[in-house]
Amino acid sequence: MSTLFISDLHLDADRPEIGEQFLAFAAGEARDAEALYILGDLFESWVGDDDPNPHYAIMKSAIRGVSDAGVPVYFMHGNRDFMIGDRFAAETGVRILPDPTQVKLYGEPVLLSHGDAWCTDDTEYQHVRAMTRNPEWQAAMLEKPLEVRLAIAAGARAESQARNALLPENIMDVNAGAIRDAMHSHGIRTILHGHTHRPAVHRFELDGDPATRIVLGDWYDQGSVVRWTEDGYSLDELPR
Repeated sequence: MSTLFISDLHLDADRPEIGEQFLAFAAGEARDAEALYILGDLFESWVGDDDPNPHYAIMKSAIRGVSDAGVPVYFMHGNRDFMIGDRFAAETGVRILPDPTQVKLYGEPVLLSHGDAWCTDDTEYQHVRAMTRNPEWQAAMLEKPLEVRLAIAAGARAESQARNALLPENIMDVNAGAIRDAMHSHGIRTILHGHTHRPAVHRFELDGDPATRIVLGDWYDQGSVVRWTEDGYSLDELPR
């Protein structure tokens, strides 16, 4: 059996093809996995666990189906769904992980992250990230009516898209120094993350030893998954 890793699906009713592919994945391969890790941005936007969005309800039910099949499902917040909370976890059966989290995969220590915290060259984004991860900010946001939160989220997405269109690509990628610092502080040589939508396996040296950074892709045009077994890992596309 494989341990599976996915991220950056950006599930949304406006992209039904992604939802259909995820439903097939959840009903098929995911139920035969040793564990499933979702490393953030599962949803395009999440304004609170009280949102009755029918499309999201279907996706939550699919995740619950994986959990009920006996597969441990772990979720890590992304920059689009950082408001997911305890109610979501109870409804789906997922365990919410802090970012980053170190795990051991078949004897190999691996550091998991959504990845946006390492995009340190984008200082404006890091300021916004720190604000929106603040529990007091989130509590104040959840006190607002659902309609207000949805409007705020829509405005923030539009502003982010306009801003990102003007930024150099390297600014929005992870910083090599931040990656090395994370590896040093956790004493590991393998990192797995999403966020950048640039699927690849990067191999380099860290203090004279081999190191690896594995990057999951998004699901806009096809799926992306890392399959990890006792024999190693593979970063694979899931054709649509």
